[in-house]
Amino acid sequence: MPGKRPGKAPTNKPVAVHSPSEKRRARSMLKKLRAAHPDARCALDHENPFHLLVATVLSAQCTDDRVNKVTPDVFGTYETPGDLGRSKPSEVEALIHSTGFFRAKARNLRGLGRMLDEEFGGEVPDTMEDLLELPGVARKTANVVLGVAYGKAVGVVVDTHVKRLANRMDFTPHEAPEKIERDLMDLFPRSDWIDLSHVLIFHGRRLCGARKPKCEVCPVRRQCNGP
Repeated sequence: MPGKRPGKAPTNKPVAVHSPSEKRRARSMLKKLRAAHPDARCALDHENPFHLLVATVLSAQCTDDRVNKVTPDVFGTYETPGDLGRSKPSEVEALIHSTGFFRAKARNLRGLGRMLDEEFGGEVPDTMEDLLELPGVARKTANVVLGVAYGKAVGVVVDTHVKRLANRMDFTPHEAPEKIERDLMDLFPRSDWIDLSHVLIFHGRRLCGARKPKCEVCPVRRQCNGP
């Protein structure tokens, strides 16, 4: 189906692979990171699940700041999924051009708009299975929508920041997003799954950068092996 990530997705009941001591360490680190970033949240501006879905699709290979500059014009032009589904490709492309990969994104946005309008009554579904049917929606996007818009902890969002930090902090030895997600779902209780990605993303942006991590001021430096 369109938008589905290849391979078997993590289940909601991950197989235990970490020891109790590994889990205690990971949860201790998250507690310290939460204290360091109390404002951690989804950085994509949105007013409803439809806005969040569109913004998350646009955020692929693009910064949240750039997406937030684009979406007001998008939602001012297309107020409903049906409006977006009936739009002209060139018009959508012009509005989202600066987010990169604009032709593919415009195609996916128009497709998901049509599907939401025709198959879901104009509403964004609140299940992983249904979200993965939408064009351009893979597991990461679905987890964002489920967690942020609906408060449903079905999995953990794994973006570039989460992937980098999960490896640096020895939360996982894996590189594949689906395997990283499985490890994070095992290390942390379900009550942490939604918040976890926000905290790691904020920490990755502020302190644990890809090239020059600020290890000297990191709140978990004593528990982390570093880059």
